[in-house]
Amino acid sequence: MGTEGSQVQSLPGMQVRPLKKNLYEVAIGPAHPGSGHMRILVRVEGDVMVEVDPDIGFVHRTMEKLSEGRDWMKNIPLFERMAILDACNVTLPYVEAVEKLLDVDPPERAKYLRTLLCEINRVASHLYGFGIFGVFLGHSTLYMWAFGDREVFVELAERLTGARLTHTYPMFGGVRRDMPDDFGQHVRKAAAYMRRRLDEYAKIFLLNPNIRSRLEGVGVVSKSRAVELGLAGPNVRASGVRYDVRLAEPYEAYDRVDFEIPIYEEGDSLARAWQRVEEIKQSLSIMEQAVDWLEKHPREGFVHEKFWKTAPPIYKKVYAGEVPYASKYRVKMIPLYASLKVPAGRSFARTESAHGEITYYVESDGKDVPYRVRLVSGSYRNVIAFKYVMPGHRLADLPAIYGSFDYFPPEWDR
Repeated sequence: MGTEGSQVQSLPGMQVRPLKKNLYEVAIGPAHPGSGHMRILVRVEGDVMVEVDPDIGFVHRTMEKLSEGRDWMKNIPLFERMAILDACNVTLPYVEAVEKLLDVDPPERAKYLRTLLCEINRVASHLYGFGIFGVFLGHSTLYMWAFGDREVFVELAERLTGARLTHTYPMFGGVRRDMPDDFGQHVRKAAAYMRRRLDEYAKIFLLNPNIRSRLEGVGVVSKSRAVELGLAGPNVRASGVRYDVRLAEPYEAYDRVDFEIPIYEEGDSLARAWQRVEEIKQSLSIMEQAVDWLEKHPREGFVHEKFWKTAPPIYKKVYAGEVPYASKYRVKMIPLYASLKVPAGRSFARTESAHGEITYYVESDGKDVPYRVRLVSGSYRNVIAFKYVMPGHRLADLPAIYGSFDYFPPEWDR
């Protein structure tokens, strides 16, 4: 660091500016490997943080405004760009809001398929967050393990949807395609593997004395403060608040599967890490229940009849496996979606993404593009915590607190 009156000094990814004696301003990011695409302005006395200001907006892409000029269907691949690691969870409420305007209820099979992909995405997203958390704490083994294990679930998503990340899987009135014949056995194999790996994660990371000393009692958010700040997702549940959209306002097939929402009372960085481990276990159970149901029920009705009846005969032959050069069950977009006009009206929908509750407000004036789309993501609601949780801790605690919240700048900037 510099001294009073010295010139601005640059460190890798950071700038340090003296303000007065023993008071310095540290600008971390927006191109710092630990901050992602955002900047954190920190004022420190000695090495103690006295003021923290998260400075967002560096990857703002005007998604809400862009959506007003695109067909209804083309907004699905647009919105999934804000969190490609959790694509189904972040686009599903948009699809549900439009379905309310269309007065279309997707078939039961489509609801289970959507639920299945949402949980695959949730596990993959939590593992991504663990990997980045490992980088923050200098634990390179966790980084390599988590990113390696995440591939298992990315490949599951690819088998189900045809794409590793940007699936555009939920469509108005259903899903893009049904699951492959052998998908259930792959899901059960992945679930069993991941349960074993979570035990190993606990041994090498969460129960590691060095890691515990970095996380335990650090960045504590009390239950009342979590509610006051409006935190969402695993972060609010790690502070003892039992709130999850999947239980509070069940959607898709979540009211037909058995699962629990674990909570932790401590509210510190260690609790937020354990929270995600326990939520992965619940997601694995939901995935197994979903494929059990899908295997026991006939393969029909994954798209609402209103749309399916407009599909050209060749589409239905491909789905039935009657076209030798085409992969079975692969179906392209039904043409009706390209000219879709949505009745005038307003609707609202919300789901539980890996980073917390995500909500969409959609307004139509009866044309082939939305009149207005407004969305609020879990990461946007959680970013305010940095301002109030970090002060009082040492600067060296910033990566631990920051990583424990599993931030994702493209999602909150959108």
